[in-house]
Amino acid sequence: MIYKIIISVILISTAFLFAKDNSLSSQIPEIKPGILQGYLDSKTLPNSLNLIPIAPIQGSAAQKFDDAVSQKYFVLQGTSRWEMAKRDADLSFPNAAQIFSCALGLPVNEKQTPHLYLLLRRTLADAGLATYTAKNHYQRVRPFMLNRKPICTPEDREGLKKDGSHPSGHTAIGWAWALILAEIAPGHADAILARGRAFGESRIICNVHWHSDVVEGRFVGASVVAKLHADPQFLSDLEMAKKELASLYAKGAKATNDCKFESDVLAMPKEK
Repeated sequence: MIYKIIISVILISTAFLFAKDNSLSSQIPEIKPGILQGYLDSKTLPNSLNLIPIAPIQGSAAQKFDDAVSQKYFVLQGTSRWEMAKRDADLSFPNAAQIFSCALGLPVNEKQTPHLYLLLRRTLADAGLATYTAKNHYQRVRPFMLNRKPICTPEDREGLKKDGSHPSGHTAIGWAWALILAEIAPGHADAILARGRAFGESRIICNVHWHSDVVEGRFVGASVVAKLHADPQFLSDLEMAKKELASLYAKGAKATNDCKFESDVLAMPKEK
């Protein structure tokens, strides 16, 4: 009897270990660990070098303005807004799926919103990659490398030093997500777009991007969304995501994040 039980347990465990992952995300190849292939290929991606102004140079009026903006944000270091900026820096999933949860008023995860989850993961690659023709060309030095002030993710310091600052990839991703989500849930568009703006500002607060990097990052993000609307698979996933959210709203689902923390932080004055 004990022998039969042991055999049964082994068989069940083996079946579990080798069970096929049937999630939507598992059906899309990764371009690097944890990052799914986007909807747009290299020929379809916007060319940021052709789209945005040149990176400000030292001593220029534009650079002096960027310096002044950075200095105004120094007062937020160590505050709850600094903590939020630190959270915004994490683009890994499932954490990144929750960034707009409070703005939507709904949970966003692979189980309850599989098509939206897939949409966010794939468009991360599209928006992020679209910044690199300009990033690699300008190789703009990041703020912390000049002002010697702390950054909110010190573990990323060495990698950031090697990655050009202009335009901001995080901002391009966050703004692309904001535009897509505002289309999916137009009744929450104001909150979603405000959160998308704050997401980009988090990069200035973290002292890893200049103000102009963030402004141009939004522009690249918007250009990616425009290109995505010509992609049939994106449009199909967009419609499925709309249905998912409509169903959750109808059921009275609520966000599970600490939305009071987020609302309190976003209500903080940007300067002292």
